[in-house]
Amino acid sequence: MQSEELSRFFKRDRFAEYNGIELLEVGDGRARSAMKLTPNHLNGLGIVHGAAIFALADFTFAAASNSRGNVAVAINANISYMKSVSTGTLYAEAREVSINHKLGTYTIDVTNEAGELLAVFQGMVYRKKEKIDQLP
Repeated sequence: MQSEELSRFFKRDRFAEYNGIELLEVGDGRARSAMKLTPNHLNGLGIVHGAAIFALADFTFAAASNSRGNVAVAINANISYMKSVSTGTLYAEAREVSINHKLGTYTIDVTNEAGELLAVFQGMVYRKKEKIDQLP
């Protein structure tokens, strides 16, 4: 599937839009996204809420896993947090670890502007026969 088509498809993700997540690039089995932090992303300690980091990683996971044109839905996801931040822009980069006709596994690294690793997300998808470009 062409990256322009995928970018248009993922612009329909209202939750990502609400959280300020932007898809920077997408291709076969990979994706990269960014999220500029605002005070709305912070928890009571004044650091980025884990759910905000998870949302960025999950969106990037969705983009990478659907990048080959078939609908892919998450069946498992986990995240490990390494470092906290309060300001700046976060980046998530997804890479395909393995894929077959039914399952795909992905690792997503979340970093800050300095390239420091903040979190590692791992996910698995079930790959459906439906094509993304045939969805309503």
